[in-house]
Amino acid sequence: MGVEHSEEEDEEDTSEDERENEAEIQRLEEQLSINAFDYNCHVDLIKLLQQEGKLHRLRKARQKMSELFPLTEEIWLDWLKDEIRLTEDESDREKVYELFERAVKDYVCPEIWLEYVQYSIGGMGAQGGIERVRSIFERALTAVGLHMTKGASIWEAYREFEILLNAQLERIHTLFRRQLAVPLMDMEGTYAEYADWADDGVPETVTHQYRRALQQLEKCKPFEEALLVSEPPKLVEYQAYIDFEMKEGDPARVQIIFERALAENCLVPDLWFKYTTYLDRQLKIKDLVLSAHERAVRNCPWTMGLWKSYLLALERHGADHQTVTDVFEKALNAGFIQATDYVEIWQSNLGYLRRRVDFKWSRELDELRAAFARSLDYLKQDVEERFSESGDLSCTIMQVWARIEALHCKNMQKARELWDSIMTKGNAKYANMWLEYYNLERSYGDAAHCRKALHRAVQCTSDYPEHVCDVLLNFERVEGSLEDWDAAVQKTETKLNRVNEQRVAEKEALLTRQEEEKAEHRRKAKADKKAQKKSQKANRTGDKRKAEDEYEEEWGEDEELPSKRLRGEEGFGSTATEDLMETESGLFGRRAPPPRKSEPPGFRKNLQGLSEAPRQPQDMSKEQRKDEDSVFVSNLAFNLEDPEGKLRTFFQGCGTVQQVRPVFTVKGAFRGYCYVQFEDRLAVSEALKLDRQEVDGRPIYVSPCVDKNKNPDFKVFKYKTAVEKHKIFISGLPYSCTKETLEDLCKQHGTVKAIRLITNRSGKPKGLAYVEYENEAQASQAVLKMDGTMLENFTLSVAISNPPSRKMEDKAAPSRILGAAMMRQPQGARGKGRTQISLLPRSLYRQNGVHGGPGTASLDNQTKSLSNEDFARMLLKK
Repeated sequence: MGVEHSEEEDEEDTSEDERENEAEIQRLEEQLSINAFDYNCHVDLIKLLQQEGKLHRLRKARQKMSELFPLTEEIWLDWLKDEIRLTEDESDREKVYELFERAVKDYVCPEIWLEYVQYSIGGMGAQGGIERVRSIFERALTAVGLHMTKGASIWEAYREFEILLNAQLERIHTLFRRQLAVPLMDMEGTYAEYADWADDGVPETVTHQYRRALQQLEKCKPFEEALLVSEPPKLVEYQAYIDFEMKEGDPARVQIIFERALAENCLVPDLWFKYTTYLDRQLKIKDLVLSAHERAVRNCPWTMGLWKSYLLALERHGADHQTVTDVFEKALNAGFIQATDYVEIWQSNLGYLRRRVDFKWSRELDELRAAFARSLDYLKQDVEERFSESGDLSCTIMQVWARIEALHCKNMQKARELWDSIMTKGNAKYANMWLEYYNLERSYGDAAHCRKALHRAVQCTSDYPEHVCDVLLNFERVEGSLEDWDAAVQKTETKLNRVNEQRVAEKEALLTRQEEEKAEHRRKAKADKKAQKKSQKANRTGDKRKAEDEYEEEWGEDEELPSKRLRGEEGFGSTATEDLMETESGLFGRRAPPPRKSEPPGFRKNLQGLSEAPRQPQDMSKEQRKDEDSVFVSNLAFNLEDPEGKLRTFFQGCGTVQQVRPVFTVKGAFRGYCYVQFEDRLAVSEALKLDRQEVDGRPIYVSPCVDKNKNPDFKVFKYKTAVEKHKIFISGLPYSCTKETLEDLCKQHGTVKAIRLITNRSGKPKGLAYVEYENEAQASQAVLKMDGTMLENFTLSVAISNPPSRKMEDKAAPSRILGAAMMRQPQGARGKGRTQISLLPRSLYRQNGVHGGPGTASLDNQTKSLSNEDFARMLLKK
């Protein structure tokens, strides 16, 4: 009883699965009735029907899919094997032959050809069967005999067939010789087999051909090995293989590698286009060319370029008119992805129809005019309904129609009607459209219509009115009377005055808008800066960095820093700022720390916690540090995490980093600069090339490590401050402008060698840039063409690079003079103050002549002790 119950349950489960599969099959069939081009739905339906064993419905499903798409090798082999099992009589065998013929047309597959020849061998007993088998073998060798990895199987099957028939020895000798002339894998074994089989040995000519094929095989082996180890679809490897074979120049080998690539990359339109172009220009064999084009559009029906090439190939090889028409109608139903594709395919068809017309007869001409009218209706209705545009904004189809009417049919009335329609479609504001119409009238019309067209052009044109006005005036100089000239001058002057007024108003509105945008940008930048400072302050380990803390750190650390570092902004031009950075050795020697203010509540506790922060271990003695092997890195973010690790990673491409020495305050807060020492001095030059690169989104400054106390004349400003006629300076750039955008704009006027976008210390753009050209002529041309132009609603100012000179010594002179008389004011935590105003009475250092000469108030004489009354008198002195 238990066994019977188990069998009943199995039967119920089976019937339940069958019902579910049947429901899924019906769902897939219904979905395909709605959208027959659903490829995956076809595949799923075939798999289900094959699983259920419903052979009749399976055959219909395969048939429908093959009508719409090329089938894969797997689907074809399953279909062929099913049909072979159902073969009962000779009529069924013929249907299988027809199926094989369809299969070998989709792709070049050695497995399908091998199955084909093996099936044909089974019918060699019929009348003419042996010749039919040999014919199929020869076709298989033509198609896949050159396949380097799989072609040998066809050759071996052919030889075995001839040996089975006890054919003439010469036929077998011929097969061996043909195969040994083809570079195939394991051809050494074939040569050894032939040597054993031939009683008289291998002829010298065969050996020579074998060696040549072997040499070719060695050339191709790297490409075959690359295909063997790469993952599908192997497009890059196939592209390299194709380029190699095309350079070798053997058409048969080029064809077979293209076919191999397409079998695995059948949905790559560019590969099909490259293949069909090669066949069109090199082989020019009708059946081969048209077959490739047909397979291309079946695999990639959405690609307009393939349909266009197919139509041209049909016309080139003399296909009948109905065939070309049918292919064009299929193209219209292919489902292109953009409106302009339909315009191009219509232009291709109209060009074909125009070339058929003998303008002495009316039949083809009427067909051409009907096609033009249909194309306009199709673009207006079908294309606009799908894409919300016709795709032909400049009405190129109507322009071609008008020119054909004027040139070939001498029908200017029809041409003018077409141009009136073109202008009413929004093209009347473009100068080039009016000039195209004017040239048509000039060539095939009369002066009156030319004058009318130009007057309308002056009235309607808004993009290049000056050019249209010049054309009108030049026309009247040649054709017009005095009255015509006066009317033209009056019309052009009125137009240009109105245009100039409009441009001035637009420019003022634009400038106002730009100022508003800049003000808004400054407000946002200010707000961002405040937020950033607030965030940095929250992340710091202390309440605030005090000047005395920096002083203590400066003298507490065992560091050797340059006394001063001069840095220029990224670029040069209207301003070239100097960043004076305080270093560990102090600017003017030791100074006493200012007295501490009263400590806020919790100060000691915070200080104790901060003092426990990890500090950078100083594992290198003072004697081991070498300035010549080091670089000084500054402008780092104060809240940079793990500065040593990040800078080691940043500079690892320059050379071996011996040590990174970041500088901290006594509280453990990072001061934003450090030293990087390399093992090799050559690494320093590579590290300097990384100047202005970003670390954590902030540009850093990398400069030589030089003690300014020992080298006071050392300069690190790397950009010239004189006129550079091959460079241009651009201001007014939008802050969103990138290097790529600026390069695309500038390279129209010459070869761009370098571009530098000016940024501030935090890496934010300043709307300025320097562009270096190859020579002075290109830079001058760029200034003429670009100055005053617009970029993203910003007006650009362009000039030859001529930055102001940097008079460092002159600016520093008063400080040196005063330094001899009194101590420099100690700098705060942020360096020099903003005002830079000396509060010393001018009478103490006013000079009327050369130092020490007559009329000079010598500072040496003024160093004596003065009372408060003396200072008061000097301050009140006029």
